[in-house]
Amino acid sequence: MSERLSPYLQQKIPEDYYCVKHLEPPQLFCDDDQITLCVKCFLSQEHKNHVVYRVEDAAVNYKKLFQEILNTLTEKLEVAKKILADEQERMVMIQGEEQNFKEMIASEYRIRFRLLNEENEMNLLRPQGYIFNLDVREARLNQLIGFSRELEDKFQETLQRLNNLGTENMNKLKENEVRVSEQICCLQRITTELEKKCGQSALALLQNARYSLERSEALLLQCLEPTNITDLSFCQITGMSEMLRIFQRHVTLDPETAHPFLILSEDLRSVRFGNVPQDVPDNPKRFDFSAIVLGVESFTSGRHYWEVDVEKTTKWQLGICKDSASQQGDRPNAFGDKFLLTGSVIGSDFTFWVFPPLKRVSLREQLHKVGVFLDYEYGQISFYNVTERSLIYNFSYPAFKGALRPIFSLCITNESVNSDCLTICSPHAPSCGVTVSSQTSLV
Repeated sequence: MSERLSPYLQQKIPEDYYCVKHLEPPQLFCDDDQITLCVKCFLSQEHKNHVVYRVEDAAVNYKKLFQEILNTLTEKLEVAKKILADEQERMVMIQGEEQNFKEMIASEYRIRFRLLNEENEMNLLRPQGYIFNLDVREARLNQLIGFSRELEDKFQETLQRLNNLGTENMNKLKENEVRVSEQICCLQRITTELEKKCGQSALALLQNARYSLERSEALLLQCLEPTNITDLSFCQITGMSEMLRIFQRHVTLDPETAHPFLILSEDLRSVRFGNVPQDVPDNPKRFDFSAIVLGVESFTSGRHYWEVDVEKTTKWQLGICKDSASQQGDRPNAFGDKFLLTGSVIGSDFTFWVFPPLKRVSLREQLHKVGVFLDYEYGQISFYNVTERSLIYNFSYPAFKGALRPIFSLCITNESVNSDCLTICSPHAPSCGVTVSSQTSLV
């Protein structure tokens, strides 16, 4: 042992590291007690059954462990910095989303206020042969005021829910920002300490070696993850207006625009995939890239509403597009004149997007029937979940120019058989007349 330790004994050892009890230079390291030992300490009964290494060997072992942990700490530090940057970006993003959602809520309720007023005007003007008197007119006006107040209360309640949810989400993000920032500081401090230790002499490296190791491992065990915030879809706008039924149109599909792989039903209300391209005449209006077909109807004014059954479709697009002279060579990145809602179902997972701009829409259930509403004069396009009677998304623009047409799209797949099918629903049978009682559905 003396021969093996002789090179070490020749090194200059600081006085602080000498054995206090025997005043001998430390030559060994007790891993159990985490202390350096001189030869006399080693020969005592106190360390008889302990694991003891040469100082150099112990230092090499711990330095190797420190290097491994340093690598992991560096990786976790990068992850923490990425999470922090993402959280800060999300704070900006959710503020924008909240503002966009507020505008969408305001737009939807403006539609409902307009429809409410117009419904009451229609009720006051009809029916022929009905004798109005001041009492009836006053009762109608009072009822209108009551419905308007109820609608305003619903609007304010929805905005308040949105404000509360936005504040809650922002507080969660800020708390996590502080938590991640503190963890980044700890990771940086521990990393610096370990890097310093790895550059020290064997005796200095072994001081508090296990403590440094355990502290680093404890830091690595701390969980780092993004904040789980509540989606704004929980502020869903419910209660579709029954007045939309008045504007429901007989929309049919235009065979001249249908992609060659699309097969239209005889009544031109359903579209599905064919396994081979159809023998169709060449037409400058025909889509030859995207699996799209337009509606025959063209709208240049007024309000229009139609419903589409999407339950038998795994991927679809619905919306409105500008009626251009030619659709050939259409590409997905050329959808500047289209306003689309896209749905995709894979197993039990489903996602929905709107365009433009491309934005994900959070919904809590799969869509079975989608309602599309166009208010040409007011520049509004709205998508509704007909089953749940709720708003999915709406677009608001200063004004439309030119003709607009319904657009329907399926996704071409490589499968030999595809049963996807879109069906335009038949309009509901018109009622004998619009009554004030239907206004309850507006709120």
